[in-house]
Amino acid sequence: MTKSLDLGCGREPKNPFNATETFGIDVRDDLSANIKRADLVLEPIPFEDESFEYVTAHDLIEHIPRVIYMPQRRNPFVELMNEVHRVLKVGGLFLSSTPAYPHAAAFIDPTHVNIIAEGTFPYYFADKAADSPWAVIYGFKGAFTVKLEEWRGPHLLTVLQKIPAREKVQST
Repeated sequence: MTKSLDLGCGREPKNPFNATETFGIDVRDDLSANIKRADLVLEPIPFEDESFEYVTAHDLIEHIPRVIYMPQRRNPFVELMNEVHRVLKVGGLFLSSTPAYPHAAAFIDPTHVNIIAEGTFPYYFADKAADSPWAVIYGFKGAFTVKLEEWRGPHLLTVLQKIPAREKVQST
């Protein structure tokens, strides 16, 4: 039995990996039983650690701000990626499909506050950076490897696989 979680799912969770059980998260109030309400800019994913083989985000990441002040500075995008890592099982897959730079679709919607480009996920959250993902300096604690990054029209499709979090190196 496999489980998938679709972030920002609307009325029905998407299931591109054909999981046997699907769950969703959205900010709507008219949700069905398998969808939980949460504002992922401000709240954690409301599921237990290592609950899912798959997590998906279709047209969501561009709505998650990189920085907010309330009154202290927070990094909601980095916090969300920590949450994705937390709820995925080791070896689990995270799929993001988002309108991305340089396409106009990334900028037209005024609620798009997080412009993604090729390299955002590989360098900031995965193993393309030489020593560690660049988002570590902003509080990222997880670790992913890139399985796929490709264009689908104006959308950048990225698939990351959870690997065990890197151990912190003790300086002497």
